[in-house]
Amino acid sequence: MNRSSAKIGYARTSTVDQNLDVQIAALTAAGCGMVRREQKCGASLEDRSELKTILDFIHPGETLVVTRIDRLARSIRDLQIIVAQLKEKGAHLAATEQPVDTSTAAGKAFFDMLGVFAEFETNLRRERQAEGIKAAKRKGVYQGRPPKIDMSSIQAMLGAGLSPTEIARDMGISRGTVYKAKAQMPADGEAIE
Repeated sequence: MNRSSAKIGYARTSTVDQNLDVQIAALTAAGCGMVRREQKCGASLEDRSELKTILDFIHPGETLVVTRIDRLARSIRDLQIIVAQLKEKGAHLAATEQPVDTSTAAGKAFFDMLGVFAEFETNLRRERQAEGIKAAKRKGVYQGRPPKIDMSSIQAMLGAGLSPTEIARDMGISRGTVYKAKAQMPADGEAIE
């Protein structure tokens, strides 16, 4: 792990019911002079103010330290965004329980391999899902996602004399969707029941 500069620890749990003590102790033992704490879901970078503060104020040569990479991000995409921000600032990333330290060549290589394997796993999952959908369609059991917008409601509003612009605004949809519903109406302009 990079020992030549300041280390900033980041401890995170998904819920307030979980305890941060073990992570904080490990980060302190790793030499982190400051440990930022957060109890937020890691599925997204949104609403993670402590992490954002670290990324905004980390200095060149400093290292963001976590116990495990999953404490920082749950997706390779989010992880890559974080690492790109750190790299742009001249900072590094390290994990106490995994051989990740982007300040070393071996650590960078391991990190890149993690990314490759995560992407490979995602692609395999997509392939399996596509194969499952194809098999379900052959059996006639795949219905697909139910429509989010009720076209008959749009057609009823059109039949009541509302304009496409009014309907789109009221329903929070595009006017194109309203015109699509209008095109599916019988020629007399009455809504389909």
